[in-house]
Amino acid sequence: MTTTKLDLTGLKCPLPALKTRKALRSVTAGDFLEVHCTDPLSVIDIPALIQETGDKVEITERSDVRIVFLIEKMNGAIGISNAAAPRTR
Repeated sequence: MTTTKLDLTGLKCPLPALKTRKALRSVTAGDFLEVHCTDPLSVIDIPALIQETGDKVEITERSDVRIVFLIEKMNGAIGISNAAAPRTR
């Protein structure tokens, strides 16, 4: 298991979510992405993104000046939710 750190300090919505999505593309299933943000809206945007990707997220630190997310990559198909996945017969 590897943890990759992503420093998004100072970036405003929607950049933290967009850069997190891009960074997740290079994370292997079972590895972690640690995201550091200062934008208060990231507590809404990043968990919503992770719900969409099917990965796992927890907020490991939240203060007036910083939010840290720990995201565990669960699958290899970012951006495909169960509803959008092709059906097999």
